[in-house]
Amino acid sequence: MYKAFGIVNFAGNHIRVDGLQEYRPVGACSFLGRYRIIDFPISNMSNSGIDNIQVYVRQKPRSLTEHLGTGRHYNINSKRGKLNIMYTESAQVGDIYSTDVEAYMESLDCIERLPQPYVVIAPSYMIYTADYSEFLNEHIESGADISMMYHSVDNAKDAFLSCDTLNINKQKGVLSIEPNRGNAKNRNISMDTYVMSKELFLDLVKKAHKTSSMYTFADILNEVCEELDIRAIPHRGYFAAVTDFKSYYDANMSLIDLKNASNLFSSDWPIYTRTNDSCPTQYFDDSEVISSVVSNGCLIDGSVENSIIGRGCTIKPGAIVKNCVISADVVIGKGVHIENMVVDKHARVIRGKRIIAAPEKPGYVKRGDTL
Repeated sequence: MYKAFGIVNFAGNHIRVDGLQEYRPVGACSFLGRYRIIDFPISNMSNSGIDNIQVYVRQKPRSLTEHLGTGRHYNINSKRGKLNIMYTESAQVGDIYSTDVEAYMESLDCIERLPQPYVVIAPSYMIYTADYSEFLNEHIESGADISMMYHSVDNAKDAFLSCDTLNINKQKGVLSIEPNRGNAKNRNISMDTYVMSKELFLDLVKKAHKTSSMYTFADILNEVCEELDIRAIPHRGYFAAVTDFKSYYDANMSLIDLKNASNLFSSDWPIYTRTNDSCPTQYFDDSEVISSVVSNGCLIDGSVENSIIGRGCTIKPGAIVKNCVISADVVIGKGVHIENMVVDKHARVIRGKRIIAAPEKPGYVKRGDTL
């Protein structure tokens, strides 16, 4: 899309996925066995014709940069397109200075040189599909200064507690942005997805930086709601926000349901990811797999129920895996019963015969650990 460039923003200080985030940013977390969370916003941009994409990384960049590589696997135009990884880490002490506005200020000259007149901004911790070309066209036709995407939910008392909500009038104008405090069931959850002119974007970034060193982009948008015409555009389909460990687990588990998966995945809207060559999964005679998502390259000789199994995993004879999210290259040993757990990459669960967490509070096995 020649009219717009894309920005994939890092997760803010309010997002914390305990355990997993010790080794990588949220966008680099494994999802549904074969994807990373950041594959969704980048694929949305690529499928929408956005060929120039900036991905902002704040800390622990190795896993993310290794996965993104040159960006060729996202089907970005090889001649005029480019995926740039923007490293941003404030020299100031304390997380209050590590904001998206600070990151944009560090890369101001790179943004100013881009020829596209519009910018589409999306977060790295939300999972959904959307056609940003339609989003941009609707924005241009409306004549609004800024358009924001939102998703209406009926479980805001218990979920999306680290997200912002939009107060919207009958004409879909945004009156204010405020945190979800869990005091109402029905809320319009901000998807942190915006479209506006590059010129306005740069003006708002500079204004936010001048106003307060701890201002985020959402803060400055909330402040200018009365001055600018900000429109809210609804999103339909599957939507999840990975804001903590439980929401990460729930988002994975929800897509075992074929109805939910059908609302996210479509043959005409591919989700691209970095692939590797591996053989198909082998199921042995004594294996039993029920209602699960199993990636390629696995050896399954035990029982798997209602679980996500990542690439190259081994489930040995007599093992029981139930209600689990298993990352790549994990071994579950003979006779092990593991339930309601997230198991990180390269872990070996061999001698711990019963590892069972409560369904409402799933457990975690660290990356590379042996139990």
